[in-house]
Parts: sequence; structure tokens; C-alpha cells
Amino acid sequence: MADATSSTLPDRPEYMLTTYDNPFDPFTQWDEWFVWDQRAGYHTPGLLDRIATTSDELSDADQHLAIQQAIEEIVRENVTGVHRKVKKGDVARIAEELASEGRTIALPSDDS
Repeated sequence: MADATSSTLPDRPEYMLTTYDNPFDPFTQWDEWFVWDQRAGYHTPGLLDRIATTSDELSDADQHLAIQQAIEEIVRENVTGVHRKVKKGDVARIAEELASEGRTIALPSDDS
């Protein structure tokens, strides 16, 4: 018999944590998103790891919930003022809006 909670979990997280200035989509461009985040000095995955209360003893559903709650807390407190929560498709929509306004996001240099 299959675990009832596993079928209720999304294939990907409902939301992911990113920053206002990271031009990459953490859902579809993880590697590029991660490199950009590290070069910018945000270390967002590490922040999420520090805030989320997870354990190997939690079910997959409870792990997922703990991560989503940590994302909510980081965005609510937003100590550095750069973090935001996105769902799949948001980053492409935001990039299109910026482009239509003639704005772009600067990429961090390799010198960081």
C-alpha cells in the first residue's frame, strides 16, 4: 500500500526562495540561480537551511511543510530586504515586466 502523504506532495516545492535581483529561475535554472546567489553573497540555501526546522525523523510532508514555513518566515522578516517567495512561472513573468519597462537586472561580476 502506498504512503498516502507522498501523493499529496508536489513534484517541486510550491514556492521557492529567491532574491529580487537574481535573474535566474530557481525552478528551471537551478545551477545558474545558485551560482548567481553565491556570487552575490546571499547564500540563500544556507539561510533557508538555518531557519527550517527539519529532521530525518519527519515525514516527507512534514519536511515540505517545514521548508515552506521557513520561506514564509524569511520573507516576512526580510532582514536584508532582498528575499522574496516565488512560484513556478513567476520569474519569467517578472523578467518580462522588467523588460517591458526597459529595466534589467545586473549580474554580479566574477571578481566577487
